[in-house]
Amino acid sequence: VQLQASGGGSVQAGGSLRLSCAASGSSISIATLSWYRQAPAKQREWVVGISSGGVTNYADFAKGRFTISRDNVKNTVYLQMNSLNNEDTAVYYCNMRNFRGDFWGQGTQVTISS
Repeated sequence: VQLQASGGGSVQAGGSLRLSCAASGSSISIATLSWYRQAPAKQREWVVGISSGGVTNYADFAKGRFTISRDNVKNTVYLQMNSLNNEDTAVYYCNMRNFRGDFWGQGTQVTISS
């Protein structure tokens, strides 16, 4: 199983980014998908998750600004991030959990400048 994250970049505060995570080797339709992030000198933290049934949960800092979605046909999960601020600067990782185990993408850097 491989997860390929993309879509990171550098944007100004208040801007938006859309991250993608394409899976191969296993269908996302039967998995719980999540995004995590790790800021410099901080521990990795959970951002948002979506179950195989489409139920979503968000960290408090993500509510109202971030939206997770999935495309089972493309086998891809997305993270739409709006109203970005400096605290959102981090490496963002996608995670897939299914009956086969727990899998991580390589991370994509998101940098917010004021």
